[in-house]
Amino acid sequence: MEWLSDPNIWIGFSTLVVIEIVLGIDNLIFIAILAEKLPPEQRDRARLLGLSLAMLMRVGLLTMISWIVTLTEPLFSLGSLAFSGRDLILLLGGLFLLFKATVELHERIEGKTAHRTGSVEYAAFGVVVAQIIALDAVFSLDSVITAVGMVDELWVMMAAVVVSMGVMLFASKTLTRFVNAHPTVVVLCLSFLLMIGLSLIAEGFGFHIPKSYLYAAIGFSVLIEAFNQLTWRNVAKEEARMPLRERTADAILRMLGGKTEGPATGAVAATTMHAQAFEPAERNMVSGVLSLSQRSIRSIMTNRSDISWIDIDASADVIRGQIMVTPHSFFPVCKGELDEIIGVVRARDLMADLATVGRIDPAHVRTPIIMPETGDVLKVMETLKRSHGQLVLIADEYGTLQGLVTPIDILEAIAGEFPDEDEQPAVVQQGPDRWRIDGAADLRYVEQELGVDSLVSESDDYSSMAGFMLERFGSLPLVGERVVVDDLSFEVAEVQDRRIACVIVTRIEKAPVTGRPGRAPRGEGGQAMPRSRG
Repeated sequence: MEWLSDPNIWIGFSTLVVIEIVLGIDNLIFIAILAEKLPPEQRDRARLLGLSLAMLMRVGLLTMISWIVTLTEPLFSLGSLAFSGRDLILLLGGLFLLFKATVELHERIEGKTAHRTGSVEYAAFGVVVAQIIALDAVFSLDSVITAVGMVDELWVMMAAVVVSMGVMLFASKTLTRFVNAHPTVVVLCLSFLLMIGLSLIAEGFGFHIPKSYLYAAIGFSVLIEAFNQLTWRNVAKEEARMPLRERTADAILRMLGGKTEGPATGAVAATTMHAQAFEPAERNMVSGVLSLSQRSIRSIMTNRSDISWIDIDASADVIRGQIMVTPHSFFPVCKGELDEIIGVVRARDLMADLATVGRIDPAHVRTPIIMPETGDVLKVMETLKRSHGQLVLIADEYGTLQGLVTPIDILEAIAGEFPDEDEQPAVVQQGPDRWRIDGAADLRYVEQELGVDSLVSESDDYSSMAGFMLERFGSLPLVGERVVVDDLSFEVAEVQDRRIACVIVTRIEKAPVTGRPGRAPRGEGGQAMPRSRG
């Protein structure tokens, strides 16, 4: 038992364990990559079998030390190069590593390992195990030769091999799971195997490459990959702070080719190149659906100034004429003014009442549905579903009616404008890169028509073209004044009743401009310009 107190034996044993673990990592990495080709329920068995065979092969080779020593004796020569049995084994093993690693890299670079629909074809268990045995033979030979060169006692060599393989068996599942979960790590490991295969071929030809060089290169690459994984982990944490709905909407819009804020990350960025498969109208509708819950009621409602309402005290002829020129199926009924709301009546009931009794029958007047303008668009939509076609009136915090919402307004928020017979389109293209836009036009709809994404901001209080202009001028502008945002010029074409009624938009080349004195630009990306002369 004198060996228990011999420090040289313990130092040699500890050093050999560490070296055997390091030498076995490449063996473990390749086993993990090969096991990935098997069905999930067979991967652990292949991994454990491969490492167990590696341990048995190492222990078996250690019992044949005298034969291993003879492997270093030259068998034949080619010119100045002499080849031993060990050299031939290293050459064949290196060539096999280069071939296998190159094939695996090619599959991953070409994207053939991506998930496919339908059934997945896995490799046969026997084929994978045969490849593992072949690699175990190559790696075991290198490991055993190292052990023979370090210590003299056979039992110390065997104990070090058994302990090192036990550590690898314990850590193999965690390492395998990590490697398979990170595609960039798999590519890095395959690159290591290419380098190791090349070093084995060099060794077979008699050119010794110090292991320290290989381990230094591997260690540096692992450090860089660790920084890469840390970066992606921080990116994932940052993305996780965004609401799930916002992340999902952003991913879908990027896939469809819609423009969103922020850089694309991960696999989502790769789908942008397929945006041509979707028509602009399709992208706009999907964008409208995903952004509907984020929009304010004010941005989709029919404004107060555009509401057609019936005065209950008006004569039958006046009401009849109003119904004939207004293509609506429901009308708010008021007493004298819009804020004195009585209810809502169907147009056909109005015509029947006027034809029979010459006035509005109170029995046909429905109780008005009034919701606050600070509410949720989706709640308004749910209310409309239960209203059997009736409209929803929108009031501010003081009870003053600000507008109304109909099912058509919801549809227009998703699919774009559907002008009535008495309406003109909100956006009219007058020529190449020139549009005439109504001041009340919804700003999101304007963005879609112009193909830009710099007009709407979640922090802005306005939702119309006129509000956009007023925000940048700071006061009611004069006809002819304009504001430049990116490569678009917005010129005030008409002002009515203290509001911007019409705007002309022209796409221009960006050029430095001078602001009008006393008209400081407001908002990012916009410059107020003086009105044109002549």
